[in-house]
Amino acid sequence: MSSSRPVFKSRWLPYALVAPQLIITVIFFIWPAGEALWYSLQSVDPFGLSSQFVGLDNFVSLFHDPYYLDSFWTTLKFSAMVTVSGLLVSLVFAALVDYVVRGSRLYQTLMLLPYAVAPAVAAVLWIFLFNPGRGLITHVLGEFGYDWNHAQNSGQAMFLVVFASVWKQISYNFLFFFAALQSIPRSLVEAAAIDGAGPIRRFFKLALPLIAPVSFFLLVVNLVYAFFDTFPVIDAATAGGPVQATTTLIYKIYREGFAGLDLSASAAQSVVLMFLVIILTVVQFRYVERKVRYQ
Repeated sequence: MSSSRPVFKSRWLPYALVAPQLIITVIFFIWPAGEALWYSLQSVDPFGLSSQFVGLDNFVSLFHDPYYLDSFWTTLKFSAMVTVSGLLVSLVFAALVDYVVRGSRLYQTLMLLPYAVAPAVAAVLWIFLFNPGRGLITHVLGEFGYDWNHAQNSGQAMFLVVFASVWKQISYNFLFFFAALQSIPRSLVEAAAIDGAGPIRRFFKLALPLIAPVSFFLLVVNLVYAFFDTFPVIDAATAGGPVQATTTLIYKIYREGFAGLDLSASAAQSVVLMFLVIILTVVQFRYVERKVRYQ
């Protein structure tokens, strides 16, 4: 029995092939992470010209700061809402488009349009629609007696940034879910239909277990997206307000480091966020992936 393992003529060729990716990883990921860890243990002047070793003092001050603790819980709440909502809505749309026969191409195209919109532009778009004075959606809400002003209402502000973040990510999730549903053999679907299973039963008993690997992959991707890539949405839509109601960890890092020039506190917050995402990812791979069958 022949082995499928590739054989290279030169022993250095495999290393040369992976070298570009390793260089990119070191320069843009490992090196910045190491710099952040180093600065988090220092007291750095606003211009980064001098520093003094302070050990864990920055972390102690961090967890005694009530504003930071508020942003910590805000991040967890925001990330959970974006991840869960984004996955559920995308899965529902993918299942509906997969079920539709006529006009399926048109629906697919419409679902992919948000992916071409930049996050900041997506936030501005929904700000116009939810504008308290002239927004189309707020006008409709006003007809039903609901007063909307996300600049003064923290709950409405959180809804706006979650809604805009989910809308921006929905195309990415839809693409993977739809491809996974399309890859299910039609013979299995037809056999389940012959056995008397309706569309909803086929979806939960047949389709959902078969696309579990894709669902797990998107769970990890969406969690990382909610923690890091939603910064432009928050910055353009609410700037962390009102009263820090939408200030997530990534936005607080920007505010402390670039607006407040407190490089040490910003670095300490970056390290905490990095370890938080690592822990959540490890937990997902350790416990959630156990229930996923790759077949």
